[in-house]
Amino acid sequence: MYVVGAYAAYLFLSISLTIWVARTLVKNGRVFLVDSFLGNEMLADSVNHLLAVGFYLVNIGYIALALKYGERPIDLAQAIESLSTKVGLVLLVLGAMHFLNLYVFAKLRRRAVLRIQKPPVQPDDYLDPVPVRTY
Repeated sequence: MYVVGAYAAYLFLSISLTIWVARTLVKNGRVFLVDSFLGNEMLADSVNHLLAVGFYLVNIGYIALALKYGERPIDLAQAIESLSTKVGLVLLVLGAMHFLNLYVFAKLRRRAVLRIQKPPVQPDDYLDPVPVRTY
């Protein structure tokens, strides 16, 4: 009796959280992606959509696989414990994916910014050599 209720609650909570997080990331991550792609809004929107699709696939796949893991609850207390453990793991996976994406796009942005920076000296100028100290 508790098994079906716990499974239904787990699926509802986990999928709802995944949808909420994905929508939040799509809406608020657009600015970050536009900046990462140096103002190319079409590319940023396209990548944002692809990230959302991948986010849904990975997380809902994990949710479906994790449904069968753990003990079957025989009372209400075990059902709540099982539910909180599974939802907690889903939240950790969501957070890990979010930080991994941020890390990757921060690296991409840094490379793009370095590519468009002007050189420290004009190409026809030169710097005086720095004397080397010998001890």
